[in-house]
Amino acid sequence: MILSDHWYKNAIIYALDVEKYQDSDGDGVGDFPGLVRRLDYLSGLGATCLWLLPFYPSPMRDNGYDVRDYYGVDERHGTLGTFVEFMREAEERGIRVLMDLVVNHTSNEHPWFQSARSSPDSPHRNWYVWSDQPREDTGRPVFPGEQDRVWTYDEKAGAYYLHHFYSFQPDLNVNDAQVRDEIKRVMGFWLELGVSGFRVDAAPFLIEDTSVRGQRGGGEEPRFELLGELREFLDRRRGDAVLLAEVNVPPDRVPKYYGDGDRFQMLFNFILNQYLFLALARQEAAPLERGLRELPPLPPVCQWANFIRNHDELTLDRLDEQERQEVFDAFAPDPHQRIYGRGIRRRLPPMLDGDQRRVAMTYSLLFTLPGTPILRYGEEIGMGEDLSLPGRESVRTPMQWSSEEINAGFSVAPSEKLARPMIRDGPFGFQKVNVEAQERDRGSLLSRIEQMTRARKHCPEIGWGRCEVIKTQDPSVFAHAVTWQGQTLLAAHNLSDRPAEFSLNWEGLGKRALHPLISDDGHEDAVKLHGQVRLNPYGYRWVRAGAEVAGR
Repeated sequence: MILSDHWYKNAIIYALDVEKYQDSDGDGVGDFPGLVRRLDYLSGLGATCLWLLPFYPSPMRDNGYDVRDYYGVDERHGTLGTFVEFMREAEERGIRVLMDLVVNHTSNEHPWFQSARSSPDSPHRNWYVWSDQPREDTGRPVFPGEQDRVWTYDEKAGAYYLHHFYSFQPDLNVNDAQVRDEIKRVMGFWLELGVSGFRVDAAPFLIEDTSVRGQRGGGEEPRFELLGELREFLDRRRGDAVLLAEVNVPPDRVPKYYGDGDRFQMLFNFILNQYLFLALARQEAAPLERGLRELPPLPPVCQWANFIRNHDELTLDRLDEQERQEVFDAFAPDPHQRIYGRGIRRRLPPMLDGDQRRVAMTYSLLFTLPGTPILRYGEEIGMGEDLSLPGRESVRTPMQWSSEEINAGFSVAPSEKLARPMIRDGPFGFQKVNVEAQERDRGSLLSRIEQMTRARKHCPEIGWGRCEVIKTQDPSVFAHAVTWQGQTLLAAHNLSDRPAEFSLNWEGLGKRALHPLISDDGHEDAVKLHGQVRLNPYGYRWVRAGAEVAGR
């Protein structure tokens, strides 16, 4: 196995929205020249791969996920030329780039849809899903309360079109061979420009809701063989490229998306993410241990992508009703903080009442759980949300760089022209939470996360190894070991607001010496074999198990 071809196993992925990261020309919108200015910061943070949210030309009715042209850059962000320059600068710093592949639907302004609706004889008619009457066997809207149906009548087409998302996002008919070929063409285009793969948006909608598409497509239902086609194309064009998929399905259906390692290489770990928040709410390790047990085994080349928050709601749909209510009560007691009946529209620090100890402990968990960590922009400094913004926009505010510069250093444009309003007031306003201040503070969240990224890079066992939960005498302590090729990382986390103490009695330890890596208090004293381990409230500790100790 060539490790360089599986770089994603030990990557540090940083997700950002170009629109909200850094504006270079004063129009209030982030762009690629601005992002280039921040690459040294990202390199210093420890990011080895960037996941860029959609930057295609778009009407921007859904944060860029309503794509109008798959072969371009929205003029607000720059040009293909500035994108290529950005790619060159990222490559010089050893940073790979993933981009969003949004091919379950297009914008209704896309030329394909405009052609499709123009005539039943249009060459693009079968690129979308049409029906004379709405059908009841095609699923429910993804956004309950915002969309009440998945079929919309188009006067010009004289037919209904299917859209599982918003009505301005008609579903593509991926059962059509021409559509499949076009998806591969899109992938090939961006691979030629240097990207290292794609984050596949809403992957289940490509393959599972196919009853109507199967009738209209004139061929086999796409189901899972489409994933194999995309992977085969990817491997042929660039052998080390990766497909990271947004797949939130029950554990027993997960293996189908990985296949034998010949479909998606990575999936977002929605299962563990939800149990993590239940564990945080209860201040108990048991839900986290349960989440790990529910994860199906993976093919050797595949990987989980672990995250704390993303650009959407914190979905809790895999928890039962009582468990979901527990998390709501702990972290979103006001119904205004919830969304779609299943999720929370907040960032982590406000959910944890701004307790920096608890926030840092949560990110320590992110970096030590088996899989690849994904940080979202602003998480490294503890940004908050703006609940006055509608829906999921509450967690999509601009990056906060400075307390002294206008608009936190994001843009010199008048505030009314910004892509989204800055967070200006309260404990998470940019005067109090920003990169500039935290870079000067060795105890800041930013400094702690930089320490974690450095340590994570020296612990390949987390990305490759076998995880084993270590039983402790304290229900609030989550301890685990990850082992690969003779190397073992042990990590312990106190999920509670009180001190904890436990005995490190683990069979796999044997007579091996223990070497401290990092801890919440910086007191990285050696841990005695089978001795008592003490953790502060919301404390954490990483320890490396070395060679056998002679004479023991």
